[in-house]
Amino acid sequence: MQTSFGTGQANRETTDLAFTDPLTGLGNHRRFFDKVDRLISDRADDPAPFTVGILDLDGFKPINDLFGHKAGDDILIQVAMRLRASMDGYSTVCRIGADEFAFLYPMVFSEEAAAEKSRMLIEILSAPYDVGERTARLSASVGCSLFYSGDETTEILVNKAETALYHAKRSGRGRVVVYTREMEEAAKRVTRIEQALRRAVSAGEVEPHFQPIVDLNTRRTVGFETLARWTDRDLGSVPPTIFIPIAEERGIIGPLSQLVLRKATEAARSWPKDLFLSFNLSPSQLVDQNTGLHILAILDRTGFDPRRLEIEITETGLMNDPASAEKIVEDLRRVGIRVSLDDFGTGQSSLGRLREFHFDKLKIDRAFVSSILDDRPSEHIIRAILAMCEGLGMDVVAEGIEQEAQADRLVQFGCAGGQGYLFGRPVDADATLGYLRDSFRGALHAKAI
Repeated sequence: MQTSFGTGQANRETTDLAFTDPLTGLGNHRRFFDKVDRLISDRADDPAPFTVGILDLDGFKPINDLFGHKAGDDILIQVAMRLRASMDGYSTVCRIGADEFAFLYPMVFSEEAAAEKSRMLIEILSAPYDVGERTARLSASVGCSLFYSGDETTEILVNKAETALYHAKRSGRGRVVVYTREMEEAAKRVTRIEQALRRAVSAGEVEPHFQPIVDLNTRRTVGFETLARWTDRDLGSVPPTIFIPIAEERGIIGPLSQLVLRKATEAARSWPKDLFLSFNLSPSQLVDQNTGLHILAILDRTGFDPRRLEIEITETGLMNDPASAEKIVEDLRRVGIRVSLDDFGTGQSSLGRLREFHFDKLKIDRAFVSSILDDRPSEHIIRAILAMCEGLGMDVVAEGIEQEAQADRLVQFGCAGGQGYLFGRPVDADATLGYLRDSFRGALHAKAI
């Protein structure tokens, strides 16, 4: 017969398991929320400030992919041990996500102290980790929020810390951001843009614009890159540098991309058949195995020849899930779609990617082109890229050309393709047709002469 003592002990053990992360032995999400709830309740009559923080490991997934999941788990256990050892008798750290940890500092009362404590955690985590006979290094980003008022709930505090973490991650690795009122306004603006963008995508109001890609030797237009443009009835013109990251983060990028590709291929059907259409895929689309099917369905619907389509992907996009990206690239190339590596030289991948993936074209990032006339390292890098591509049998396009002298220098180096404001800014479908008519008339006139 089980005693009441035995029953109570069993219940406590069950509760402990429900509140414990099985990998690291730290408290889990439920434990953290319970701790913060209790602290808010304790300070209801005298709401003295305290600090809540969310810590996220930077670049953990590539390390996990490189060393394997067992090594990844070993690193997470080492991270947990370091964080636990750094806590004083009042403080708590819990694991609340795959590579995300939350901490509670009841005795940290100011933004300055919260930032200082967080920087200390980042420093502690920056020392090398043992992975078998090898070592790995990690950085971390932290977002913090402070409790000031009894009106704030645990959920509000954690949401504020996550908003601060989002800002920390966007500003670079190893950063600390403490939540401010300005961030709250920025978060509200992001939500307004997100809601308006969802409506615009549903109503088909995002439009493709087209920028010429030219043969640098003849200046003949050989294709166009598709770029999304959006003007909202209330927000006005929203730059793609604003709405594309929001679409990516809030899960709208798939429907947005499909809308723009459909409109772009419908417009490009009336172009001369020797012109290609270039289209960008986002990093999240390279982990969605339905991406290839969506693209092929759109081409079938619009009657656009797959052999006239080029898909552009970035180095960073490849890093998220190389196996998934490779499968999507293979599916597209099988039907004649060409694949370009965009923004080359600015991502996180290695030259090994060029061996693992078969690319038809490489696009040199504008950062190198903009400084080609007065920066010898940029000149040498471009020369090296061109020599490498020649050896690999890849076409090359230099982006961001704005001056004749830049174009001349690239031709001198042997670069065949170019794109930039020197040759044309992105314009809508009607203006692109006008551009093509003018180009066609110019070509006929030159032949007659």
